[in-house]
Amino acid sequence: MATDTVTDVFEEHRPVLTGVAYRMLGRVADAEDVVQEAWLRWSAEDRGGVAEPRAYLVRVATRLAVDRLRQIRSRRETYVGPWLPEPLVTDVAHAAPDAAERAALADSVSLAVLVVLESLSPLERAVFVLREAFGFPYGEIASALDRSEAAVRQLAGRARRHVQERKPRYDADPVQCRELTERFLAAASGGDFDALLTLLAPDVRLVGDSGGKAKAPLRVLETADKVGRFLVAVSRQSAEQLELRFVEVNGAPALLALTDGKPDSVFQLAIRDGRVQCVYVIRNPDKLASLPVG
Repeated sequence: MATDTVTDVFEEHRPVLTGVAYRMLGRVADAEDVVQEAWLRWSAEDRGGVAEPRAYLVRVATRLAVDRLRQIRSRRETYVGPWLPEPLVTDVAHAAPDAAERAALADSVSLAVLVVLESLSPLERAVFVLREAFGFPYGEIASALDRSEAAVRQLAGRARRHVQERKPRYDADPVQCRELTERFLAAASGGDFDALLTLLAPDVRLVGDSGGKAKAPLRVLETADKVGRFLVAVSRQSAEQLELRFVEVNGAPALLALTDGKPDSVFQLAIRDGRVQCVYVIRNPDKLASLPVG
């Protein structure tokens, strides 16, 4: 196989490898490391016996991601404050041809779903990602994980039930989310506590991820009163220092706040029945480094 063909084949499958690795690990940098290692193995492999490059590459990337997930779990146990996935800039509107497929794609990378996936075992997570997000056949997943097809089906059923039980039910309409985010921004930036209360569900939660490296609540804030007062206080302290712009993050509209042209934080709202049910705030600078600011 010629060198350019070797590279072309790998690049053809890079998006799915990156997608699998990110959903497995929740961090762009970790996903990129897995894909790079998969490339090194692919380029050094005697590819004469590789009948299906896609299946081979997915198998390699999945096993690498499972190994890395086992390694980083101990780090997450000592993480300072709540943990959220690294925000991934997406373009779901152009990635799938119809509304149903766009919604499914957005759901598979949503912050809420990725948080739930953290509670699965590495093998359960791998099976769930390969089956639910990418639709791989059970036999192919079994080969990738070196397990029997019966065992994979059992893992898939257990993981699916777990996710369905724990996944919050949020509305996925991007137009509604964008409109509510704009109203939320106007109320918060204007310090209008009463206006914020009309947007927040009574049992709203605010989850802030700083990793101990920036200012953010070290515990989840709950109730509209507490969340609203926190947001008003923050806006009064920082409104003049921040440049705000809309981005699509993990399949839904979000606000990217910049300070001196550098990412400072990402805000994303989770909505149900026209009210803000959860506010995600990502401020860990390590998780913002890969965001495009140009």
